[in-house]
Amino acid sequence: MFNKKIQKSLVATALAGSFALAGSAMATDLRALHQENTQIQRAAVQSQEKINTIYEQTQELLGEYRVVVDQTENLKVYNDFLATLVADQQRQINSIQRQIDGLEKTNQGTVPLMFRMIDALESFIQADIPLRTERRQERIERLRESMTRSDVQRSEQYRQILEAYEIEMGYGSELASFQGTLNIGGNEITVDYVHLGRLSLMAQSLDGSAAWVWNNNTRSWDQLPASYMNPITNFIKMARREATLEMDRIPLIAAE
Repeated sequence: MFNKKIQKSLVATALAGSFALAGSAMATDLRALHQENTQIQRAAVQSQEKINTIYEQTQELLGEYRVVVDQTENLKVYNDFLATLVADQQRQINSIQRQIDGLEKTNQGTVPLMFRMIDALESFIQADIPLRTERRQERIERLRESMTRSDVQRSEQYRQILEAYEIEMGYGSELASFQGTLNIGGNEITVDYVHLGRLSLMAQSLDGSAAWVWNNNTRSWDQLPASYMNPITNFIKMARREATLEMDRIPLIAAE
């Protein structure tokens, strides 16, 4: 009986030890699980932080990509615009070049014409009555000098030639008087010149005692009779606006 009690007691003690050991093992397992759970959570937090960082970086990259895309689109539009401008400028350059080529061809025909006009004007002056010959010849020299200057536009050179022609035309319709010298028999005499267009060029001594008319056929001065003294004096006064215009007798040399 007593042995049975002892055996029961030993069994109970063994069971209690077993439960104690089991409880101790369970506690150890729970702590291990808790630690692993903590580590898992910490790892999850770290993973989430990495994910967040990657997401933020991804968003930044996406934003930069969109900016680059927008800039690329803007650059494409701008490049297309520049290409349009360049094409238009090239068309203008081609047009200007064609005009320059055409102008050069025009100059090739115009320049010789201008020189011929100057030569013709000089020949006309030499064949004309000796009316302000020095002044007119100086104008011819200025025209020739202008043709050699690169800083004078072709249009300005042409304008000067036309102006010279207009001046020559004016001599043919004016009544004008001026003083000058006349060589008669080797003597230089101061005279009053008066001309009625190109119909007649006359000269009279300052004292009114002698007068001459230019004979363009002989290219010389013919002395006039005394009957022409008063008419020539009147023409001189009319040319100077010292007398009213009226008809009077003047010597004319018919052209041959």
